[in-house]
Amino acid sequence: FFFLLLEAMSSLVIPEGEFQLVRRILNTNVDGRRKVMFALTGIKGIGRRFSDQICKRAEIDGNKRAGILTNEEIEKIVEIIQNPLQYGIPKWFLNRQKDINDNSYSQLFANNLDMALREDLTRLRKIRAHRGIRHYFGLTVRGQHTKTTGRRGKTVGVARKK
Repeated sequence: FFFLLLEAMSSLVIPEGEFQLVRRILNTNVDGRRKVMFALTGIKGIGRRFSDQICKRAEIDGNKRAGILTNEEIEKIVEIIQNPLQYGIPKWFLNRQKDINDNSYSQLFANNLDMALREDLTRLRKIRAHRGIRHYFGLTVRGQHTKTTGRRGKTVGVARKK
């Protein structure tokens, strides 16, 4: 009896018609069983803090499950992600600050983030910047010591004389 009581308390009880296991937000499948704040982190380019800001700006309870979001709430979330500055999210919170082309501030996500990163690396390689060259050869970029660390995948040890 006690085991059945515990099992009933821990399960998530939601009416069948409303709940969806997978929600499609910004061309990404989002797990409907997770809470909204953590489900949004499944979209590339959106972390926990930005997700929390999205939920607050959209006036959605962060503890609500993503599977029971209405279409209006999802549209509001998408609108905030695409135009964060219009909803009071500060410039320093965004992941693309002072874009090299147009000096704009924006939040990149999903495919746009991958594309921008690839473009940045090709630009750095093309102008033969130190960072670009290090990226090209697969070496550390940010000044780490490499004498003893970071040897995974490379040959280790000293070559013997024959």
